[in-house]
Formats: sequence, C-alpha cells, structure tokens
Amino acid sequence: MNTQYSARAQTSSATKVNTFLRSVYNWMTIGLALTGFTAYTVSQSPTLLNIIYGNPIIQILLFVGVLGLVFFLSSRIQKLSASTATTLFVVYATLMGVLLSYVFIRYTGTSIVSTFFICALTFGSFSVYGMVTKRDLTSLGSFMFMGLIGIIIASVVNIFIGSSVITMLISYIGVIIFVGLTAYDTQKLKEMSLTMPGNATGAMVRKATIMGALTLYLDFINLFLMLLRIIGVSRD
Repeated sequence: MNTQYSARAQTSSATKVNTFLRSVYNWMTIGLALTGFTAYTVSQSPTLLNIIYGNPIIQILLFVGVLGLVFFLSSRIQKLSASTATTLFVVYATLMGVLLSYVFIRYTGTSIVSTFFICALTFGSFSVYGMVTKRDLTSLGSFMFMGLIGIIIASVVNIFIGSSVITMLISYIGVIIFVGLTAYDTQKLKEMSLTMPGNATGAMVRKATIMGALTLYLDFINLFLMLLRIIGVSRD
C-alpha cells in the first residue's frame, strides 16, 4: 500500500515538474525568438542602425532600460499582475534584440547559425543535467555567481584597456560560468515547482514561469555571446 502511494506521489511530482519546466522553456523560447527576430530586423534597416549606433545616448538609454527591466521584474514580481509580468518580459526580449542587432553586422550569418546550434546543444545538455542530477548544486551556483561578478568587473576594466587577450579569456571563463549557472538555475526551478503550494493560483504560476524563463533566457543569451566571441567568424 505504501509502495503504491509512494509511486503515485513520485508520478505526481514528476508531472508537476515537467509541466512547470515545459512552460518555462516555452516562454524562454518565445523570448529568444523575439530577440532574434528583432535583432535581424534592425540589422537590415540602415535608418534604425544609424539612430541606434549613431547616437551614444540612445545606446545608453537602451542599456539602462534593459538592466532596469531585469531588476524591476526580479524585485517587483510578487506585486505585478501576471499579464504585466508577461508584457514586461516580452518588452525586455524585444529591447535585447535591438541591442544585439550588432551581432548580424559583426559576424557572418553562417557562424551565427552554427554558434546558435552549438549553444542550444550545450545549454540543453547542462539544463537536463541540472534537472536529473541528485547532487545539490547550491555551492556550484554560489561559486559561479562570484565568477560572474568577476567577469563583469574584468569586462568594465577591459573597456579602458582594450585587450583582445583579456576579451578572449573572459569569453572562455564566461562559457564555464554560464553552463554552470544553467545547471544550477534549472535545478532551482525544479525545486521551485516542487515546493509551490497546491493552492497556487494560475497567476502565481504564470509569474513564477516568467521569472524562470527570464533566468534561463539570460543564461542562454550570455552563453551564446561568449561562444560567438570564441568561434564566431567576423565579417571584416
């Protein structure tokens, strides 16, 4: 009897996790698609490119806007409605596409596509690992977060130094950091789905899904950019 109850409980938990993570991945995919479409569209418009890259103030405003949306969503998600959180995620993904339009100018289309598939395979592998492993990845996540702070500081310093060697070093370390964060964040989302109360409303679940999608979206985008610096082929 206890064995049957345990089996049913495990099946119910697995279904709960799979349903939640599937929704997270779906929204992450929507965000990536919006970013890619926007980036390509902007890159094909000389007028838009001139407006964005011909005016440093516009670039700063876009960058601040993107950062502001991440912090706003993260800190205010509990007080936002599900529809507002979803809209802000869509806006964020679109603005990221505007910022990343330079990718289609700097790198060849073939290298962008090949890097994307390599990134997707790498991301998928480590996300699956984070979902199925029995090992607690909390310590790994903390270590990777400290590494993330380190490469942010190094990147800011390198703006003034302009060293290509440091840029490549940051990229290689960045790949390691973001694959680690991918596994950690996936495990964290799995645990979130298991601890979510049974009486959670649809709005609560949607907001948790959006935050999960944003987290994995950031892991994917940053991993892609790091890989592109390493294996991307410049148009120059």
